[in-house]
Amino acid sequence: MKKVLVAIADGTEELEAVCIIDVLRRAGIEVTVASCMPADLLLITASRGVKIQADCHIKACVNQTYDLIVLPGGMPGAKHLYECQPLTELLQKQRSNKQWHAAICASPAVVLAQHGWLQGVKATCYPSFQDNLIGAQVDKTAAVVVDQDNKLVTSQGPGTALGFALALVEVLLGKEKVQSVAQPMIATYAA
Repeated sequence: MKKVLVAIADGTEELEAVCIIDVLRRAGIEVTVASCMPADLLLITASRGVKIQADCHIKACVNQTYDLIVLPGGMPGAKHLYECQPLTELLQKQRSNKQWHAAICASPAVVLAQHGWLQGVKATCYPSFQDNLIGAQVDKTAAVVVDQDNKLVTSQGPGTALGFALALVEVLLGKEKVQSVAQPMIATYAA
C-alpha cells in the first residue's frame, strides 16, 4: 500500500487539504495527516476557520518513509510549513531519494522556492506567487504541472485541488486507478 504524508498547520487552505486527503483515501492510499504546529498541537485552525484534527505531530513522522509528501497551500499555513524543521528534513530526504513530493497554491513558492528546490524544475502555484518561483520553469496557465524527472506535482489553488489530487493518484497508482476514483465522484480528469 502506498503511504502519503499530508502536512497541515494553522492557516492551511482547508479546501485543498481536505480534498487531497479525501481523494487519496478513496484511492486506497494510506494517508497520514501531520500537524506542523509547535507544542505538539494536533488541532489546527485552517484559513477559513475550519478546525482540522491531525493524525499525529510531524515529529512522529521523521523516521518514516513516504511514497509522497504533500503540502497544501493557504497563508499563513504555507509559512508555517516552511518554518517547520522536521518537515524540511523529511522533504530533503524525499528529494534526495528521488521520491514524489507535491505542493499547491502558495506552498510551491513559500516552501519549495524559498528552500531553493525549484532550480530548473517545471512548476506552477497561486498566480500572485508565481514571480516567487525562483529558478523554476513556470507554467502560468496550467492548473496542474507534473514534472516526472524531478518527481514534483504542483498546482494553482483551491479551484484546482480536485485535479491536483487526482494527478497525485495517477503518479502513484496509474490512470486506471484515477478513473475508478473519479467516476463515482462525477469528476472529469484529463491527464
